[in-house]
Amino acid sequence: MPVNPELLGRVFPPTPPYLVGREKVREFSRAVFADAAVHTDPVAARALGYADVVAPPTFAMVVQDLTIQQLLAEPDSGIELSRLIHAEQRFRYTRPIVAGDELSAVLTIGGIRTLGGNAMVTSDAEITDAAGEHVVTATSVLLVGEADA
Repeated sequence: MPVNPELLGRVFPPTPPYLVGREKVREFSRAVFADAAVHTDPVAARALGYADVVAPPTFAMVVQDLTIQQLLAEPDSGIELSRLIHAEQRFRYTRPIVAGDELSAVLTIGGIRTLGGNAMVTSDAEITDAAGEHVVTATSVLLVGEADA
């Protein structure tokens, strides 16, 4: 089944709150070789004016993944994980993610472009804090390969 064109403009419900833990930030930082002290040492982060350790910019993917899982769970999407490639990723930050943040995200499908039997699906995950304030917009472009005949 090809990607459902009716996904365009679809807005998914907010994800459950995700509490950003200090150890999760540290683990992620190690995994992506973000070795600045601000990512692992609360004292260093506080010296720079943050309440706790600061997540590397790509940490937003942890929260965005919750929204992508919503998309993949849609029975009418036409998107199968076995045909999916994460083609592009962008972030637009209002402020950094800090341990202690409680974040939720809302996914909107902003574009579907067909290329032969393939499709490019663009989505924006608007990630907000517990007060509803914008933290980051994570934009993904997913390449969905042609379904087997």
